[in-house]
Amino acid sequence: MQYFIEALQQAVQLIFPLNAEVADSLWRSLRVSSIATVLASLVSIPLAGLIALNQFKGKRFVVSLLSTLMALPTVVVGLFFYGLFTRRGALGALDLLYTEYALIAAEVLLSFPIITRLCITALHGVDERLRQSLRTLGANNRQILKFTMREAFLGISIAVVTGYGRAISEVGAAMIVGGNIKGSTRTLTTSIALETSKGEFATAMAMGLVLLAVFFLVVLVLNLLLLRLEDD
Repeated sequence: MQYFIEALQQAVQLIFPLNAEVADSLWRSLRVSSIATVLASLVSIPLAGLIALNQFKGKRFVVSLLSTLMALPTVVVGLFFYGLFTRRGALGALDLLYTEYALIAAEVLLSFPIITRLCITALHGVDERLRQSLRTLGANNRQILKFTMREAFLGISIAVVTGYGRAISEVGAAMIVGGNIKGSTRTLTTSIALETSKGEFATAMAMGLVLLAVFFLVVLVLNLLLLRLEDD
């Protein structure tokens, strides 16, 4: 326990000022995770609307599949994209392995089922009477979807933030398809894994605290935005 406390004290002292290597890893983590979350959300939110507001054969299976994929192991995702992007893979000619594009692709696949499934839950939570009233007033399916999503904004926002958390905390797939290359594909999580393997526990913990601080700021900004919308 004393070792942990001493490491924590050293970690706090190491946080500021951030050295160039840590700052580079942090910026890459933020950039890659943000792009991946936006791309996943652009597909997930409309798809969740189609699934939640329509009845079709196999709907229960699709929802169950999405629930299963929420726990998709990161190393499996890494192996999948490694097989695609390696020189002998189907997309090997694109030369994407060990690039930020490979990191983004892996994080999109990890975030997609989480955002989609949580958005479906949020949309199911909207009172059915709203949609019935809109139909009575002559609203088309697109308008009904728009108003339902507006009512489920809080749940959808939580889904996106949760997906972002999954993306920015990812390490397994990033190690496999990114290679943890300094100045190229090294993220904050892979830096933490590297420092821990080197026995630099205090440095790894300092990076972990930075990662927690970043995610705390993201959640704080979301909460402030939601409070402002409620006041309006």
